[in-house]
Amino acid sequence: MQLVVGRIGRAHGIKGEVTVEVRTDEPELRLGPGAVLATDPASTGPLTIESGRVHSGRLMLRFAGVRDRTAAEALRNTILIAEVDPEELPEDEDEFYDHQLMDLDVVTVDGTEVGRITEISHLPSQDLFIVERPDGTEVMIPFVEEIVTEIDLEEQKAVIDPPPGLIDDRAEIVSSREDSAEEGSA
Repeated sequence: MQLVVGRIGRAHGIKGEVTVEVRTDEPELRLGPGAVLATDPASTGPLTIESGRVHSGRLMLRFAGVRDRTAAEALRNTILIAEVDPEELPEDEDEFYDHQLMDLDVVTVDGTEVGRITEISHLPSQDLFIVERPDGTEVMIPFVEEIVTEIDLEEQKAVIDPPPGLIDDRAEIVSSREDSAEEGSA
């Protein structure tokens, strides 16, 4: 199975190094020296990582055969793809690969059906489950511990404890003015 692990950015310097936008939680495993990666577009690869380092918080990679800035710049916006055994699991038991979460049924803690995960959106602050509801509408659920209470891969379900208003329009609106007025009359 193939997983996207990065996207090549700008060339860095004159010796063929490039910046890489990391799209994996395991860059040391997927983007280490010697790794051979497929690419999108396929005509650009496969690429073999020769060396890597972190500079000013960004991953810099050099690929075998890419020796100058012109060759490095030609790789810009190439997607890097690693071949992964579908049975392989992340080291941390609280981490999941996207393919493990896709198509899971989403239910609330009381067993109410919400829908099915159709997409996972990776945002800078958190990940979101895009869930298709039985009526065809979509709802976005933040993949955070306070809301997603359990992922059960055996049962193929994600259990959520949504705050009011996340999956329905019955949000509880609390006015701080009413609270302070009541306190003042006591």
